[in-house]
Amino acid sequence: MLKIHQLFFLNTLALFIGTLAIASIVGYYTLKEMIVNENINHLTKTLELVATKANQSNSADHYAKSIRNQTDYRTTIFDTEGRVIAESALDKRSVDSDHNRIEIMHSAIEPYGIAVRYSKTFGEDYIFVAKQIPFGGDIVILRLGVTVHSVMQYFYQLWTKLAASFLLFIIIALILTFKISKKAEYDIAQITQYLHDISAKNYMAVLKPQHFREFLQITLLLKNLVKKLRTRDKQKRKYTARLRLINKQQNDILSAISHEFKNPVAAIVGYTETLSEDSNLNLAIREKFLGKIHSNAMKISHMLDRLALSVKLENNDLSIKPSMFDLDALCRDVTCALQAKYPSRTILYEGLHKEVFADKTMVDLVITNLIDNAIKYSENEVTLRLSEHTVEIIDQGIGIAPHELELITSKFYRVQKNSWDNSMGLGLAIVSYVLRLHDSHLKITSTLGVGSTFAFSIDTFHPTSSTPHHQ
Repeated sequence: MLKIHQLFFLNTLALFIGTLAIASIVGYYTLKEMIVNENINHLTKTLELVATKANQSNSADHYAKSIRNQTDYRTTIFDTEGRVIAESALDKRSVDSDHNRIEIMHSAIEPYGIAVRYSKTFGEDYIFVAKQIPFGGDIVILRLGVTVHSVMQYFYQLWTKLAASFLLFIIIALILTFKISKKAEYDIAQITQYLHDISAKNYMAVLKPQHFREFLQITLLLKNLVKKLRTRDKQKRKYTARLRLINKQQNDILSAISHEFKNPVAAIVGYTETLSEDSNLNLAIREKFLGKIHSNAMKISHMLDRLALSVKLENNDLSIKPSMFDLDALCRDVTCALQAKYPSRTILYEGLHKEVFADKTMVDLVITNLIDNAIKYSENEVTLRLSEHTVEIIDQGIGIAPHELELITSKFYRVQKNSWDNSMGLGLAIVSYVLRLHDSHLKITSTLGVGSTFAFSIDTFHPTSSTPHHQ
């Protein structure tokens, strides 16, 4: 079985040789085709040019030789039956008359007859281009030809230079590869010796790879393994402490649920007992009690929904479904809904038209939670403001102490002064989770006795257009 550095060198060598072979073959045929096509085009243009001077000569032989002298192309003139009338390269009587020549046949039905074929007369490959032209009152076929060998001389020189250059590059690359292989062999030997030392309980052994970052990473991993063996007891203590924290959090959850559900459940029980004990209650009072029961039941339902949502967000079980929507319209809808919910409070909205790409339901939840929180913790008006880059909810409430700002977004945490609030401390935690899913975050600024501002950036919501407008 080969070693790593040997496999690396041999595979690289095979790759370079294969690349050289494929590049040479593909390059050869591609360049050859390009050069042949270029010469066909040149022959065609030359033929078109000399055909315009056909009537300036009275002799076909003289005309053919003058073309040969001017262009250095073999020139042959045939009649429409394929018989040779004039030949510039040798005696025309030595050239067989043959109407079945490919270029001659094609010239009768196409503007040009083109062929790359073997010439029996000269015993080598030729590129021929033929065209029917008027000459001396008759229609004749003028054919120009050039040997493939003469055309390919330049190609062979160019291809040889390219192949030599590529071969030189391959040789240099292989030399560098061999040096890299030797360096890899050295670092692997260092790691092997270190593993032998570790297996012999020599945890103070030194390992210093000199050439490759990957081997340095392996070194760090091996050293970390030794450290882990020494810190196992410490990890056990941390695990025990974590279990205690989980138990405390579970107790906090049960305590919070018990506290927050107590008032609405007591209200439902009280109204239900009154309705069941007094069958002669006034209809208006009965309707009022039923409304209270419904209101408290919905309050419990909302608490459960918020608790379930918080758990899903914390466990990463909830994914956002972004879409394009008008954030201005959403803010208006939320403002109207909360104004109807709290008719005795004033909720102001200042905004501009803003198209964003986000989860509309989640953003609705964020804004609703923030406004609802502001209403509960203040007695004056609450302002929702949508600007080009941020959404802000401003209240003139009691404010938040500096030491509580870091804790207020924690799950089940509430400002201690406001134990009357029934939000279970989940509102801002949910807001923080949702904004985190949108690559945004909640920014809170507050002054005790003055009020608070809750804001989040919408730059990550990928807005597409904005037109100012106010409500």
